Amino acid sequence: MRVAIAGAHRTGKTTLVEALAARLPAYTAVEEPYHQLEDAGHEFADPPAAEDFEVQLRHALEAIAASGADTLFDRSPLDFVAYLRALDDDHDLEPWLDGLRDALDSLDLVVVVPIEDRIPVPAHEDRALRRRVDELLATLIDDLDVATVEVRGDVDARVQQVLTAMRQIA
Repeated sequence: MRVAIAGAHRTGKTTLVEALAARLPAYTAVEEPYHQLEDAGHEFADPPAAEDFEVQLRHALEAIAASGADTLFDRSPLDFVAYLRALDDDHDLEPWLDGLRDALDSLDLVVVVPIEDRIPVPAHEDRALRRRVDELLATLIDDLDVATVEVRGDVDARVQQVLTAMRQIA
């Protein structure tokens, strides 16, 4: 099963992926594109620009296309669509639509990790962008034709919610 974890920054996606990978040792966990690209030497703007999110979107689409079964993705391509739209409501997504469709068709489950007030956010983080991405993601997820589950609570509760959703799909 291919599972993508979606959400704005600082919602616990990476922690959830790590916890799921520990429970599902046969699965491959794919690190989020930002960290992969940064490790490869890509320099991101501060604050992030649309081009940064396009680079990450391209990388996410390529990672999904190259993946095998039983993969956990730290971030969904929809995350980057939400960031692009949060920066510019009129951002042209036409060039991305075929790749997005293919990637989403190949996913079995998208796990949405919404903002929960119990997770601390450093003062330097753009809280308005984070909230806008969370709202846009919720809208994008509603329009999906793929199984989704929204998880809440502590890490153990979230893991159980994902595993339950995976069992229901299998």
